[in-house]
Amino acid sequence: MDILIVGAGFAGATCARTLAEAGHRVVVIDRREHIAGNAFDRPDAHGVWVHQYGPHIFHTNSEKVWAFLSRFTAWRPYEHRVLAQVEGGLYPIPVNRTTVNRLYGLSLDETGVAHFFEQVRQPREPLRTSEDVVLNSVGPDLCDKFFRGYTRKQWGLELAELSAGVAARIPTRCNDDDRYFTDRFQAMPADGYTAMFGRLLDHPDIEVRLGVDFEAVRAAWPRGHTVYTGPVDEYFGHRLGRLPYRSLRFEHEHLPGVAQQQPVGTVNYPNEHAYTRITEFKHLTGQQHAGTSIVREFPQAEGDPYYPIPAAANEALYQRYRELAEREANTTFIGRLAQYRYYNMDQVVAAALHACESMLNQPVPVPESA
Repeated sequence: MDILIVGAGFAGATCARTLAEAGHRVVVIDRREHIAGNAFDRPDAHGVWVHQYGPHIFHTNSEKVWAFLSRFTAWRPYEHRVLAQVEGGLYPIPVNRTTVNRLYGLSLDETGVAHFFEQVRQPREPLRTSEDVVLNSVGPDLCDKFFRGYTRKQWGLELAELSAGVAARIPTRCNDDDRYFTDRFQAMPADGYTAMFGRLLDHPDIEVRLGVDFEAVRAAWPRGHTVYTGPVDEYFGHRLGRLPYRSLRFEHEHLPGVAQQQPVGTVNYPNEHAYTRITEFKHLTGQQHAGTSIVREFPQAEGDPYYPIPAAANEALYQRYRELAEREANTTFIGRLAQYRYYNMDQVVAAALHACESMLNQPVPVPESA
């Protein structure tokens, strides 16, 4: 066994398969009792297929990533749509022509909506924060209605405290396109994420050990290569201080006898309630069932790390950890937590494939004993 991979999520599983197919023997460990990381899905007690850790919607423009994952799953076409509850109504998000016309009682065409945005926006230069991005795009009223409250709940920060890249992920549209993503490839694994991960890790040179914490094995692991996908500050014992991560609490609920609870997969609650959004899974999976299951998401500071918090001070601290990571012998740090990046799933896969290419172009030390 010459390579230890810490974490059985997208980064770890992608690396495991790539390295095993290149002739390396791989051991994958995960502290949880299941594979697939936060993408883990399963049937709930009522037989409705749910995502245990909140909705995971796959989308990518990368043919390389799409081709790689398509080896391990068939796909169900799915384009995600999101509505936001604002002042008692439901409006498309990202903000588009329908949002503007319905919210303000207008009947603007695309040119008219573009002129509307130009009239209400507050030009900002440079765009340093998420507040700059939103005000520069849609102005203060839409900012207050759709973005400020949601950001405060999701990140525990004000828009002005959050890096510009977070708000830049959400476009503004002058047409009626109400898809949340516009990527070339948008689909859900036909048999679910867990099944896809099972096939990814099904290789004679991959051994998976679940319920195993890295700290319990790192001292005894031979001098082989390690691929680490957990929090980078945890790897180094928080010696430079703790990197802030945002966590989530999930409140799952089954609604018997309700065929459909929401008109779309996800409804955001930017200003009301302690939760940020509700997702109804049957929209995502296409499952037929007499009842339906939903999940409410409550962001919080404590708990399992889900999101690196993109703010200037956090990035500065990460760069110090990155310097340590670059000096760590025989260790590759990859993934959202290890690289402290707000990656989408396809970006994690792309980063993992790239990291493996780099590893395979260099000699990987083989331990004296396995």
